[in-house]
Amino acid sequence: MIQDTSAADSHDLIRVQGARENNLKDVSVEIPKRRLTVFTGVSGSGKSSLVFGTIAAESQRMINETYSAFLQGFMPSLARPDVDLLEGLTTAIIVDQERMGANVRSTVGTATDVNALLRILFSRLGTPHIGSAQAFSFNVASISGSGRVKLDKGGQQTSEVRSFSVTGGMCPRCEGMGHVSEVDVSQLVDETRSLEEGAITVPGYSADGWYGRIFGAVVPADVPVSTFTAKQRQEFLYGEPRKIKVDNINLTYEGLVPRIQKSMLSKDVASLQPHIRAFVERAVAFTTCPDCDGTRLSEAARSSKIRGISIADACQMQISDLAAWVRDLDEPSMGPLLTGLQHTLDSFVEIGLGYLSLDRPAGSLSGGEAQRTKMIRHLGSALTDVTYVFDEPTIGLHPHDIQRMNDLLLRLRDKGNTVLVVEHKPEAIAIGDHVVDLGPGAGTAGGEVVFEGTVAGLRTSGTLTGRHLDDRSSLKGSVREPTGTLEVRGATSHNLKEVDVDIPLGVLVVVTGVAGSGKSSLIHGSVSGRDGVVTVDQGAIRGSRRSNPATYTGLLDPIRKAFAKANGVKPALFSSNSEGACPVCNGAGVIYTDLGVMATVESPCEECEGRRFQASVLEYRLGGRDISEVLAMPVTEAEAFFSAGEARTPAAHTILDRLADVGLGYLTLGQPLTTLSGGERQRLKLATQMAGKGSVYVLDEPTTGLHLADVEQLLGLLDRLVDSGTSVVVIEHHQAVMAHADWIIDLGPGAGHDGGRVVFEGPPADLVEEGTTLTGQHLAAYVGR
Repeated sequence: MIQDTSAADSHDLIRVQGARENNLKDVSVEIPKRRLTVFTGVSGSGKSSLVFGTIAAESQRMINETYSAFLQGFMPSLARPDVDLLEGLTTAIIVDQERMGANVRSTVGTATDVNALLRILFSRLGTPHIGSAQAFSFNVASISGSGRVKLDKGGQQTSEVRSFSVTGGMCPRCEGMGHVSEVDVSQLVDETRSLEEGAITVPGYSADGWYGRIFGAVVPADVPVSTFTAKQRQEFLYGEPRKIKVDNINLTYEGLVPRIQKSMLSKDVASLQPHIRAFVERAVAFTTCPDCDGTRLSEAARSSKIRGISIADACQMQISDLAAWVRDLDEPSMGPLLTGLQHTLDSFVEIGLGYLSLDRPAGSLSGGEAQRTKMIRHLGSALTDVTYVFDEPTIGLHPHDIQRMNDLLLRLRDKGNTVLVVEHKPEAIAIGDHVVDLGPGAGTAGGEVVFEGTVAGLRTSGTLTGRHLDDRSSLKGSVREPTGTLEVRGATSHNLKEVDVDIPLGVLVVVTGVAGSGKSSLIHGSVSGRDGVVTVDQGAIRGSRRSNPATYTGLLDPIRKAFAKANGVKPALFSSNSEGACPVCNGAGVIYTDLGVMATVESPCEECEGRRFQASVLEYRLGGRDISEVLAMPVTEAEAFFSAGEARTPAAHTILDRLADVGLGYLTLGQPLTTLSGGERQRLKLATQMAGKGSVYVLDEPTTGLHLADVEQLLGLLDRLVDSGTSVVVIEHHQAVMAHADWIIDLGPGAGHDGGRVVFEGPPADLVEEGTTLTGQHLAAYVGR
């Protein structure tokens, strides 16, 4: 008898009722399954709170609960989202813009498992044969040893000599890093001082801290380092690890240089805190390993070849070239492996990343590149009926590449999956089967569903997104005259081919080209770092849940001083991380209860009711408001508050002005940085950098995460910067920014080794008129030429 499955087939919607995460105001939506749904709205309107913070978070939490209590103890604890009801959820796979791990050993090849397949291939087909797959791994060292072992044989104990060896592919000189570091000891130690006087100048190594006591237990602490004997100097700088006792506590002693190498140099320099990164860049010289020439591999691993190509050569190839090489290998014995390898490499090319090489460090990928790299493992997946969640997958993509991304999203949908996309680009919104528009504003003015339906319905809906969906900027009638030029000569960074270009000063310059054409290599490699150049890149803001816009921008300092002066007390009282903190929650405003294997519960502190300060501190007022009320103000309200009357504080008002200028007027001063979207973080960084005295600003895709309506405000800000006498160089793909430029530098014509050349430089009108480059063609279509 055929069973009636109509009841099962009826579950074709994801139902959300009463979602209240972050700024959501009792949001209820019904999302069709096996369709592509696009979530739109201004930055900060609640898109991520609904998609990531509610739907995806609950799906992951429920999957985690299917594991045993023992396993859950090793997994991150996820709290249940603040929502009344969620029905029809399926397994959620999140493909976000988080940068890939900053582990220095992680490369594009290791992160996508392509290296694992290549290692097997070379271990079977490479000549001469040097060993198993691990003989080609730069993470496995070659080791050997021998010794006596005791065995029980026939009831008697016998002793035998045994030996072992492991053949790994790691270069012994650089230990698989690809570079060697030379530490400048003069930057670590001031030899004119003693340890007690602070001879060690490494950040965090204070004389009265644990490090000072540990070193003082081995070498004299009361005489200048320059007077140490040769033995003491060797012990202090390069001593072997060993156990020592300090104040009856067992500790491990190790020389200063190896300790620095393990604690600071084993990490990606870009991932270090700013003050430590500055120290490392000053004290350490990184040079390509002379033994392996930066390939990370041992001589034996490099000697084994297939058709004249070693595994090191294969990893250095552009992936599109490597795909062609693998396709030509005709080895029936390795058929299944070659098919899998071929598919993955073709996916790289298809997704627009064919210009990368497998030896590219994973930490050096941009947010958009990292997101597309993560997509690769899902393209060939046999899973269906899962929910894929994407966070602005078109970030960092040229209009030419957006069409390819759209095709991939539609392919995932057509396999029977639910695809949820948070997006701002009209070209990506256009392919949605269903649209959910959040708003009407941002922050407290958002958090509501203002439209739900088709793209055609959105156009006529009258919402902010609907009104701006068909906005098209027109080309400038006249452009500014440059006041000088910034010369770049013979740029060869990455794929650049001896590029010579004059970047005009005193105008708005847009550097564009397809992804991988060499834009970032040109600007970050040859312009950033010069005197007077302020660079605002896409690097993540490092901040704990105690950090907020007020602490990050330095706004809290003048506010604390103003409160202290008005009330005749210490400024430290007005810091929730210092003396004024609520004693129960230590200034966090919430209590975190760890329930072991269950989710950690976060509840407002009953003592301070979430205000984070002691009751006595809240009695002090400025302009009729206490410190917790000031931190709860949105930027626009605080701007008016600190501009006049008793609370007038020019230093605070200046910073608030800049925050409003970059479109962050809706943020509250005390909102944790961990809750900000990618676009908000980028603009917060820009507001902070605007205080600098730079004469040239370099912005890396400032439209990232910006709603169509906010792009106009950004263009106004760029104009004001230029009109005030500053030169602005923008790396950008957004056609509205290109149309608004005074001068365009277009790189290409393609990506990787097909790019790296300047294919056009001049005003945007000339680029459209010529129409010979990909950018020119897309810009012409955008402005309706």
